[in-house]
Parts: sequence; C-alpha cells; structure tokens
Amino acid sequence: MPRLLRRDYAHPADTLAPALLGCTLVRVLDDGTPLAGTIVETEAYLGPEDRAAHSYNNRRTARTEPMFGPAGTSYVYFSYGMHWCMNVAAAEPGVPHAVLLRAIEPTEGIDRIRAHRAGPKPRKAPLRDQDLCSGPGKIGQAFALDRAQSGLDLTQSDELWLEPARENVSSDIVRVSPRVGIPNAGVWAARHLRYFLCGHPHVSGRRISGRPLRASQSDPHARATPGKPEPCPDPERTIR
Repeated sequence: MPRLLRRDYAHPADTLAPALLGCTLVRVLDDGTPLAGTIVETEAYLGPEDRAAHSYNNRRTARTEPMFGPAGTSYVYFSYGMHWCMNVAAAEPGVPHAVLLRAIEPTEGIDRIRAHRAGPKPRKAPLRDQDLCSGPGKIGQAFALDRAQSGLDLTQSDELWLEPARENVSSDIVRVSPRVGIPNAGVWAARHLRYFLCGHPHVSGRRISGRPLRASQSDPHARATPGKPEPCPDPERTIR
C-alpha cells in the first residue's frame, strides 16, 4: 500500500485533520512486527494564534521543533507525565500547525497492541477492542510510541508512516465538535476542531455527538465548516 506523500500533508491543520480520517497509521516495531489501525478521530491545532496549541505565541523549543518542520513530520509528546501522544505536522515549514491522532481502530498486530495496552499488572477484565486505541494516550501506549518517534519524516521512515484510506470516507459520516480537555484555551476551547466518524465504536470517550462537516465534494482538501446538529446516518455507512 502506498504511503501519504508530502503534498498530502501540506495543508492547514483544520483541512488535514478531517482528510486523515480513514487513513491507516502503520508502526513497525524493533523486532519487525507491524502494527496498523484506521484513524477515526483527529483534532486540529492551528499554531501561534491557537491558545490550545503547543506552538501558541510561536513557542519554539526542542520538544515542539517537529511542528515547525516539513509537513508530514511526526510530533510525539509526553502528556501529564503519563502518556505519549502522536501528532502530524501540517501546513509548511515554519508554520507550526499539527493534527493530533485521537482514536484509531486497530487492524493489524492486534495481539501486540493488546499486550502493550494491558501493561505489567493483571486487569480484572480484558480490554474491549474498542478501548484499545480510543484516546491519544492509548494510541501512544498501543503503538509503543515515545520521544524516539518524534521528528520522523513520515514520508520516508521505515518505522512509522500513514497510508491513504482503503475505502472512501463519505463527508456525511464526518462530524465536528470542540476539542477535548482544553478548558483554559479561552475562545479556542469552543472552536469546532475535533473531527470523527459519527457512530464509530472506536471514537474516544462518550463525546460522540457533533455537527456534520460540509466539505467540498470536488476538493477533499477544501476548508469545511460545521453545519447544524443532526443524527448519524445509517451505522452501516460508517467505515469499519
């Protein structure tokens, strides 16, 4: 399967984030084991003006440097001293936009993914499939991501990359809502910059309501705007 190219990533984060829905994250472990999963939820972070972004006010540090690099660079950061979270640099060099991968449906290497998520302590009950990667920290643990995977060129790396969607993702199953867990971001906390597949069981948490995304049918990378709230379409139309 071909991987996404530089031009596929070179769009503003709020354009790239919905375009990544249905794409596949591939991770090859040190022992050669491949892990993969379908992206079902993302969030866009819009750089210096976005108070929720790590690059807000053009903050540039060794940690955030990957966001300032070429589109298609991985940005993996440690969150709350507990979780590694993966982002993809968007836009163009020097413009620190990024897309956070929020939820994935595992499709390959599920036994290893489950083992990574289980951790060293026994669980009272086994993890449900839909709980394996239903959150950014869970993705980091499941795909064995840490600082070593930050700053990789996803168009060239042999250990981490994204592949195009295997099936067409209809815009009528894409929903948009405010991002999760950013209460101190002022007006940016209410911006509709979280994108997900409506009704998909692997979407994170219980926040599965949102507004439909009215995207251009002629240009999948055209900027889209949220419409009025409405129920999900037939669940059979959600890619699985």
